[in-house]
Amino acid sequence: MPNIFIHNKNKNIEYIPNENLMQILIENDVFVDNPCNGNGFCGKCKIKLLEGELPQMSETEGRFLRQEEIADGIRLSCLVIPNKDITIEVLQREGKHEILEKGYMPHFNFKPTIKKILKEIVKPTLNRQIAYEDSLCEAFEIDSINWRLLEQLDISYGKVTGIFYDEELIDIETGDTTNRLYGVAVDIGTTTIVAVLIDIITGKELATASRLNPQKKYGLDVLTRITYSIEYPKEAGGRLQQEIVAVLNEMIEDMSIQVGIDRESIYEIAVAGNTTMLHFLLGIDAATIGKAPYFPIFIKSKILHAEEIGLRVKKNAILYCLPSVSAYIGADIVAGAYICQLHRLKENTLFVDIGTNGEMILSSNGRLLSCSCAAGPALEGMNISSGMRAAEGAIEDVRITEAGFELKVIGNQKAVGICGSGVLAAVKELLRVGLVKRDGAFIKKEKLDEADYRYEMLQLNGTKREFILTKHPEKLLITQGDLRQVQLAKGAILSGFHALLKQANIEIQQLDRIMIAGQFGAHLPSDSLIGLGILPKEVKDKLVYVGNSSKTGAYMALMSSDTRREMEALAKGIDYMELGASEGYEELFAKCLMFP
Repeated sequence: MPNIFIHNKNKNIEYIPNENLMQILIENDVFVDNPCNGNGFCGKCKIKLLEGELPQMSETEGRFLRQEEIADGIRLSCLVIPNKDITIEVLQREGKHEILEKGYMPHFNFKPTIKKILKEIVKPTLNRQIAYEDSLCEAFEIDSINWRLLEQLDISYGKVTGIFYDEELIDIETGDTTNRLYGVAVDIGTTTIVAVLIDIITGKELATASRLNPQKKYGLDVLTRITYSIEYPKEAGGRLQQEIVAVLNEMIEDMSIQVGIDRESIYEIAVAGNTTMLHFLLGIDAATIGKAPYFPIFIKSKILHAEEIGLRVKKNAILYCLPSVSAYIGADIVAGAYICQLHRLKENTLFVDIGTNGEMILSSNGRLLSCSCAAGPALEGMNISSGMRAAEGAIEDVRITEAGFELKVIGNQKAVGICGSGVLAAVKELLRVGLVKRDGAFIKKEKLDEADYRYEMLQLNGTKREFILTKHPEKLLITQGDLRQVQLAKGAILSGFHALLKQANIEIQQLDRIMIAGQFGAHLPSDSLIGLGILPKEVKDKLVYVGNSSKTGAYMALMSSDTRREMEALAKGIDYMELGASEGYEELFAKCLMFP
């Protein structure tokens, strides 16, 4: 079989021909940036051919590459099917990413579902021949014990500690172990995963771990991962679940070592996440979420043993998944709505989680109305020509002056790309200095005087106009296509905003507060949100940032059985409106595409 040698990874891969290069690399754990899941329309999965031959470049592939890149041996791995020995370099790197871990938390009463009770078990005698099960039932004042637990028990007398989930005895430990009771709260996002190790006795957060969601190798958004699961039905479901479970086990191990506890002391895991992520976690087919009429297999909360899906914690430990509302209003949004106490507010309040999807819940006169708008990955730096995640080397802020550019780069490193907040800042500046019109089109370069400080900032790529952000060490551009991606995201969010208010019969002036949550929302200053018209200028002074409300909601669910019940009731009480089916939405969306 032929070989692929990856020079900058010092890795050799033996492969079977007739599969595209991107898929070969992914299956061998080589990172390839592929927002479109290998469908050939994002242009991100670039590699450099050093030795050997690849098939002739297609017209589709050529559209994504500049002439200098083609001359330098750059190819798109998803559009190349190798059949000989080759040596390549992968061009993407995984830097240290900024992941939001904290969030606002309201006051609540601790009442964990998991608890420990210490009892004394007396040995049977000839005069008192009592079954061990009956001894336990008598000591713990319960009627019966699940036969599975009896199957696993080590018989022990004297002091024993019973572990209860709600009112059910789920495990027995020899001696007094009541001082060891830990849990984990998890937020599984499409982009990032955050977990926190909790001392359930005190409620104290002992350690936090965060990672990029490893499923990114199968697509950077929900729909591309669902598409992957449809295209590869036999192996995809298992792979997507294994990726999540493996990274959770890694995070739990890291936190346990950091604190100095045994994973066997972790008795419960509470998980919030979007509906698709929870399907993938539990190994349940998510295909129906990706096609009309967009229905999930489940939305109710789920309780199971963590070991059933491969999580390595205490045997019989409980995994609790928070409830969702619909295919695109998931448990992460329910958690956020609960954290913000939307169901108790008297003011007109809009909760917005901005990311690949823009989820919103409007609280008004006791009614909760939600919608989800497909903002797309542009706001997270994807589907942008020079875009990247918010990692070291990413431009996160831009200022255009007559003297040139002022760039803020994550990690104070040389710029290698631009993340979502940087893209929005750049577009806002392009509008401010008049290089981009309200309809999202670049002005014509020939209309600028050569002495104008803006003249050298624009270039022509054939007939396409482009803005040159940097030339060294990487040539970073904002293209007309990038502007369109930002416009689509803006149009989606703003139209969702107006549609919700219209459905609730509320005017903008009647809106008292907008609560912004999520990984991306936390990095969006009001100048960008309002300056680009993602939200209308009338709400500028009404914005409140609440951080990672999904993780906080998982923490509260772990620490309070009352909170769980309230979250489950809350999820049932949230109405969902499908934007595409609402009257006049297409015209509203078109109107919302215009920049202010």
